[in-house]
Amino acid sequence: MSTFLPLTIKFVDGDSMVVSSIADARKALDGKWANKQAAPYTAAVRLVDDALNGICRPAIAFDAFAKAAVEQGLLKPAKPSSALAMLDELCAPDGQVQRDRSGR
Repeated sequence: MSTFLPLTIKFVDGDSMVVSSIADARKALDGKWANKQAAPYTAAVRLVDDALNGICRPAIAFDAFAKAAVEQGLLKPAKPSSALAMLDELCAPDGQVQRDRSGR
């Protein structure tokens, strides 16, 4: 069972992984990252390990993991869910939703 909203990570070697728990984050940190010496990455490793050992709140560790992934460009953008798209259409004054170039 996932604890957090899933993040899709695309490693530098092209592999990808969905991360939705601290255990998943730990596995992902062992993947191919651009710079494992970067401060956000090393902080994420420390905090995820601490969360697994019960001495750090999981939400803090997961946020650090997400920050490290964003900093290294590994976080794949999520598409809006179909339910969110339907809600957008319902709320738009003319039924037409303005989206930017990325489809959002």
